[in-house]
Amino acid sequence: MIKAGIIGGSGYTGGELIRILMNHPGTEIDFVYSTTRAGKKVSSAHPDLLGITDMAFTGKVNLEVDVVFLCLGHGNSTTFLQGNSFSPTTKIIDLSNDFRLQADANFNGKEFIYGLPELNRTSIEEARYIANPGCFATAIQLALLPLADKKRLQNDVHINAVTGSTGAGVSPSATSHFSWRNNNISWYKPFTHQHLGEINESLHSLQEDVGQLFFLPNRGNFTRGILATAYTTFEGSIDEANALFKNFYTDALFTNIAEEPIHLKQVVNTNQCHIHLHKHENTLLVTSAIDNLLKGASGQAVQNMNLIFGFEEDLGLNLKAGVF
Repeated sequence: MIKAGIIGGSGYTGGELIRILMNHPGTEIDFVYSTTRAGKKVSSAHPDLLGITDMAFTGKVNLEVDVVFLCLGHGNSTTFLQGNSFSPTTKIIDLSNDFRLQADANFNGKEFIYGLPELNRTSIEEARYIANPGCFATAIQLALLPLADKKRLQNDVHINAVTGSTGAGVSPSATSHFSWRNNNISWYKPFTHQHLGEINESLHSLQEDVGQLFFLPNRGNFTRGILATAYTTFEGSIDEANALFKNFYTDALFTNIAEEPIHLKQVVNTNQCHIHLHKHENTLLVTSAIDNLLKGASGQAVQNMNLIFGFEEDLGLNLKAGVF
């Protein structure tokens, strides 16, 4: 039984971590830290936990826990770690973008490993510090890594992906409140989204010469999930493409190649990524779907924790979607 701490537990990712870790047979939550809600019950921020736990947020940090999850806003993990020195044996899993890029991976002697298990499983198993991937980055990388592995991304890739409102965080904004988001859809950060950096680094680790990525992210009028479509030139049959993907993900417990077209309800509330391939003339269309809060954040963080501590990779993560 390992002891876990959560920093920034009042947001969406913190709430999902609490839900998963409470039901994880190898983990005990030692504390949930929040500067804004210290002393208040966890269920005051996460009403889905009412009647399940009487745990309260704390303003104190136990620096000796076995693992700590940083669920802070982008740029804040660096500041927090500068002011809090955890035990040398404490594993740190950061869910922000502070340490994802290679240029930022070494922080005060801590070497952060990029935590995409389908790409870096061996390094993760030996790691002490993990930079958890972004949600869009996870969906898009899982759609493209098998092609990069076989050097099949010489041409440009066009990507269109739509995410739920929880991707914008728990604090309301002009484009996340209900009256604006409901019955609405819009794009944002066209071709410049911050996740492109980590996506390109991963792809280039497998294929030196990768075509340009044209990524158009969209805001959807739903709460959870990402549906991403990516298409590029592919000289080969659909059977060859399916075999290529299935072979790449042979040992991936959470990434599945579907024979039929996929949809979001198949993966929402799970740590799964579903992928479907379609070929039109010489163009291959790859569709991927994930839950942005689970496989795109907290679920993948626990997956990484399982690998680090030698648990079964899917321990505590066998979550079923509700498709009805």
